[in-house]
Amino acid sequence: MAETLILLISELVTNAVVHTGCPAVLRMLLPGVPADEPGTVRVEVADRSTRPPRPRHAEGDDTNGRGLELVDGLADRWGWRHEGTGKSIWCEVDRCEAGAPAVTFDGTTHEDVAYEAV
Repeated sequence: MAETLILLISELVTNAVVHTGCPAVLRMLLPGVPADEPGTVRVEVADRSTRPPRPRHAEGDDTNGRGLELVDGLADRWGWRHEGTGKSIWCEVDRCEAGAPAVTFDGTTHEDVAYEAV
C-alpha cells in the first residue's frame, strides 16, 4: 500500500505544480481504525488555482496525460472540490486488512493523525 500511496501523492502534487504554476499543500489523513473495520487513507492536494482538473488520455509514446488515469486506476475513489480561493484534489485508498492497526510511516500506531506540508 505504501508504494501505491507514494505514486498517488507524486502524481497529484506534480499535477498541481505543473498545471497550475501555484504552490501546493499536501494533506494525508490516516485515521485510527477499530479492530473490526478496514479503513481509508485519504490524500488531498490543494492549490490556489480555480481551474478544475482535466483528465486527458495519452496516446502511444506521449510523455504527458496519464496522471489522472493513473490516479483513477490506483485509488478506490477520487475527486475534487473548490477550497477557499482554489481547489483540492483528493483520492482515497481503502485498507484491505480488517483489524490491522493504523500505522504511521515511522511504524507507530495512532488514533486520528493529519499530516500537512507545504
